[in-house]
Amino acid sequence: MPRRAAPPEGQRRRATIRDVAAAAGVSIATVSRILGGTYPSAPATRSRVMRAVRDLNYVANSHARALAGISTKNVAIVLNSVVSPFYAHVAQAVETQAALEGRLCLISTTGGELRRELAAVKLMLEEHAEAVILVGNVVDNDEYRQRMTEYASALAAAGSQLVLCGRPPIGRDVPAIVVEYDNTGGAHAATSHLLSAGHRRILYLGHRAGYTTSEGRIAGYRAALASFGVTHDPFLEVEGDGLERRQGYHLMRERLRAKLDFTAVFAANDLMAAGARQALLEHGLRIPDDISLIGYDDLPPAADIGLTTTHLPHDELGRTAVRLALRRGRDDAVGDQVMLGTHLVIRDTVRPVTA
Repeated sequence: MPRRAAPPEGQRRRATIRDVAAAAGVSIATVSRILGGTYPSAPATRSRVMRAVRDLNYVANSHARALAGISTKNVAIVLNSVVSPFYAHVAQAVETQAALEGRLCLISTTGGELRRELAAVKLMLEEHAEAVILVGNVVDNDEYRQRMTEYASALAAAGSQLVLCGRPPIGRDVPAIVVEYDNTGGAHAATSHLLSAGHRRILYLGHRAGYTTSEGRIAGYRAALASFGVTHDPFLEVEGDGLERRQGYHLMRERLRAKLDFTAVFAANDLMAAGARQALLEHGLRIPDDISLIGYDDLPPAADIGLTTTHLPHDELGRTAVRLALRRGRDDAVGDQVMLGTHLVIRDTVRPVTA
């Protein structure tokens, strides 16, 4: 069927589904089903429809699609912040994999507030998200487990899927997928690297008691000390309530003013390590000649400052979360829980202890 010439730019109106159907030579119902993903069309038919959509710059009306019972396929990611490098990298990976799977990605931030988290999950239910991916550090207590159980059950009842990303599992009977990484193993490897270089007074900077990520990392730190026969010193464990560069700087300045004895610093993440590095340099200490320094995450600014650190599989975390959520029930070989590995990235901030 010949196509009508497009009107001048100033006179163009917004294309309708009727225009797409006419240009592709199919019915309006066929266009609607193809765009909604519910029509097992022949490749040639689908190709004509999608070419017409592109040529006419057609944008489907979401309200009309909803009234017609056609929902946009999407996955959702709920996280504390998109400013933090950790969350930003995982969110980017989720979005990339969602696009490869033909899905849109909805992103919501909570700032760590339970009220906002609940509102986000409810919104994603209303949007008929195929999966809701919750990312990051939490306090693993009874209240949290009950809340996640309720989320998982509500999503499952609506045909959706809860994914806990970078969080521990809740329980066998909870319909949730878990994609986590080996926090304890990564911290054990980082601490062992310092111990192998002869360091025995290793300052752990930035422990957040009760939080799953922090508890995993400090467990690895303590286990490595024990495996090398080094006595645990609680004064070398410094607590912090926000793992940011500014806090790393201030906590390190406090320890330097107190003249605490240590030869190496294991920072809870790379931002803390960067702040600690600034404080050490301002104090006239050289890294690594005077103090060795190691971080965790392998995100900016680690590479910029040559920081030895533990690499997290941020990209794989996000991508795996999407793949498992969308393929569960279609692939019997896919499990409900995945543990991803970490590895040490050796750069220029660790030296052996000199006599």
